[in-house]
Amino acid sequence: MGRVAFTHVSKRFGDTVAVDDLTLQIADAEFFVLLGPSGCGKSTALRMVAGLEDPSDGLIEIGDRVVNRIEPKDRDVAMVFQSYALYPHLTVRRNIEFPLRTRDVDRKTRKELVGKAADALGLGTLLDRKPAQLSGGQRQRVALARAIVRRPAVFLMDEPLSNLDAQLRVQTRSELVSLQRDLETTVLYVTHDQVEAMTMGHRIAVMSNGVLQQVGVPQEVYDKPASRFVAQFIGTPPMNVFRVENRTDLVGVRPEDLTIDPDGPWPATVFLVESLGHERHVHCHTPSGDDVVVRQAGMTVSPEAGAEVHLNAAAGAVHHFDAETGLRNDGA
Repeated sequence: MGRVAFTHVSKRFGDTVAVDDLTLQIADAEFFVLLGPSGCGKSTALRMVAGLEDPSDGLIEIGDRVVNRIEPKDRDVAMVFQSYALYPHLTVRRNIEFPLRTRDVDRKTRKELVGKAADALGLGTLLDRKPAQLSGGQRQRVALARAIVRRPAVFLMDEPLSNLDAQLRVQTRSELVSLQRDLETTVLYVTHDQVEAMTMGHRIAVMSNGVLQQVGVPQEVYDKPASRFVAQFIGTPPMNVFRVENRTDLVGVRPEDLTIDPDGPWPATVFLVESLGHERHVHCHTPSGDDVVVRQAGMTVSPEAGAEVHLNAAAGAVHHFDAETGLRNDGA
């Protein structure tokens, strides 16, 4: 069983709280993503599951075992890092089979398992090469193959695609999703990239300053963010959050839901129009001093910089957040 559970887990480094009272359940065979900016505690949470950091408080479970006092090698997890961490003097074959050799797996079984892992990741023709002869994308695949060859209960992945260029990231994202589905294994995946989280995760957990902000399926988190932080962290461009006259809370509207409408209730001044080919981003100042973005289709006629406009949005597209706490205010 690849179930993972955090129960009131905290991690402190001196006076710094890296993870604060984290309670979270990851189901067996789930692709679960920890999402947040640098320093939010997501990698520390992952390292505690791996046994590379000890929790200051709380319990961590893998399957039906509490693993707080279990050595990393006995936790039945495999970790893939941002750096490939390959042995430069070993061939691809020897790199992949290394964890099997350390466990005294017999030669015939090693050959079979390495072949399956290499075929799953398109490495079958590269087994006799060394890391220096591979591209960055190929090296990352070798690191992944080395992890899956053990068939652990849980894969732990810490920003594994960060060193790849944009095209390779897209390709490897889809390969990872397919691989996880084929292996039917649990993946706990850490990233700061919201696109990775939205496209790969069955569920995502958004963290900020060591605190869990929201957990849910990607579309749910996008459609109904629990806080201003989540609203503005997920989405490109992020959700507009601005102050409105005669209201004490903050109004939030995603750029695709904000329209330029002469009868709209919110005045604004255009200061920049960005043309991206398939769409345009109209940047505006509001009287309260907030900046907002209106996303328009590429064929739409946009106002010019300096134009005075009014903005509007359908009632169902407007979110409200408490001005002090930043939390969602559904009663507004």
